[in-house]
Formats: sequence, C-alpha cells, structure tokens
Amino acid sequence: MGQKVIAKYIGEETPELLERLARATEQKKKQTKSNSNSSRLIRLLRAEGYTGLDAVTGALLMNLARSGVFRLGGTIVGTIAFRLYEGELGIKLGSDRLAQTGDLDIASFERLSLAIADKVTQSTSSVLESMNFDPVPSLNKKSVWRWREARSETLVEFLTPACGDESIRLLPSLGVSAQSLHYLNYLIADPIKAVALYHSGLLVQIPRPEVYAMHKLIVADRRRRGTDELKSRKDLAQADFLIEALADLRPDELSEAFEDAISRGPKWQSRIKASLARLPNATERLAEITG
Repeated sequence: MGQKVIAKYIGEETPELLERLARATEQKKKQTKSNSNSSRLIRLLRAEGYTGLDAVTGALLMNLARSGVFRLGGTIVGTIAFRLYEGELGIKLGSDRLAQTGDLDIASFERLSLAIADKVTQSTSSVLESMNFDPVPSLNKKSVWRWREARSETLVEFLTPACGDESIRLLPSLGVSAQSLHYLNYLIADPIKAVALYHSGLLVQIPRPEVYAMHKLIVADRRRRGTDELKSRKDLAQADFLIEALADLRPDELSEAFEDAISRGPKWQSRIKASLARLPNATERLAEITG
C-alpha cells in the first residue's frame, strides 16, 4: 500500500510541454510555501487565544469550501460568523457565551444561484451525507434545508433572502434547498472574506461586521415578538458587543450602516429602535458617532 506507481501519458516531449511541466513544478513549490506560511500564521493566532473551530464544523467548512460553496456566493451567517470577527477586527470576544453555538448557517442569493453558469463540484447535500449529516424533516417533504449530525448535534441550515413569502427555495448552483427569510438580503449583499482557524486556514465569506450588528438589532426584535426570547437576548448581546467595538475601531462604517438601516422604512426603524431601547450603552455609542 502506498507503493503503487501510476503512469499517465501526457503527450510527446516538446519544448512547449517541458515549459508547462516546469511552470507546474514552480506553482507547486509556491503553493507549498504558501501553505507553510498560512500554517505558521494560524498557529500564531491560536497562541494568541483566537477562537478556532471544533472538529466537526472545521471539517464541514473545509469540504464545503473544496466543493466551491463560498466561491459561488455562500456566506456564513450567525454565531460562526460572529466568531470570525475576532480576526477581522483584531479583538477578543468578550464572553464565551456570545460565541457558543451548535449551528452553522449558510446563506446565498437565489437569483445569483440561478444566474451563474457554474455549480459546486459536489452537491452540498452529498457533502453533508458523506459526513454523516441527516436531513431534518420539514413540512415540505420534497425540500430539505436543515441537516443534523447525530453524534455532535451540529445543525446546518441553508438560507436565502425572501421576496414575498418566507418559503423554501432551491439554490441550483449549490445543489441544496434553502429557507427564505426577510431582511437577509441586507445582511449578505456585500460580504467580506475571512479566515477560519482550522488546519492551515480556511477562506470563507461572512457579512460586514457593522451590517451584522444592525441585522442583529432587527432579528432580536423579531424573535422577541415571536417565541424565541433566548435567541433574542443572544442577538442583542452580539449587537451590543460589536457596536461597542466598532464605535472605537470603525466609527464611520458603523455610522453609515446605522443611517442606511434606519432609512429603509418604518418597519426597519421600529425594530432597530425597539432593540436599542434594551441596549443603553449601544444607544449612547451610536449617538456619539452619528451626532
């Protein structure tokens, strides 16, 4: 085992072929050096106490990245994205409670998925099945958008912005269905790249931190008026933490995000103001930077 030699014919030896082989060898050397540098940087971040990924989530994100999920517009949202703001903003999370989760939420635009002439190399559903994730039954038996790994209880959800009713939609480029939600288009419209601490680092997409903070104010009020008060409190805590950090680190971006969010209509204003009424410190910091 490991001693079998596989020979493949790649063409007659010509100057052009030899040049291509030389370029490929050089590219492989550069990639090896790049991987080594990435591993060193990841070790430094771990040594500084930055939050890494657990084995299940890390392996899952690695396989999704390899299949092309993030290249084709997939954006991590929710608490996993919040964790990655440590590296983006150069800060430490104030409380483990803010970063604890058993969920991975990935969002993408349905229209983007329909428009791009490209697909993941392996369907997202088959990636999940290969890692022992089982589909979670829903009212729509033909469309699965949630998957759970029984051993770790890790839950993966796929989301997409709602245009009208919040229904189940298909994301063809990713090979998976998704739950459509209001306000999600605002969250994932202009994502940024981020590195997750797993192996030599994983390049993924997350929302901009100032947009994430505003979105959490909105969904916190929405959940509070529903049946999920615990999640509402966590939303508020994450928004409060980011507003405090951004008011010092990126006040202009935070101010622009706040002004943009409240300019989007009475419902947006109502939800944001209702959440801020529960966050006196965040209200004060926003007042300072917006004048």
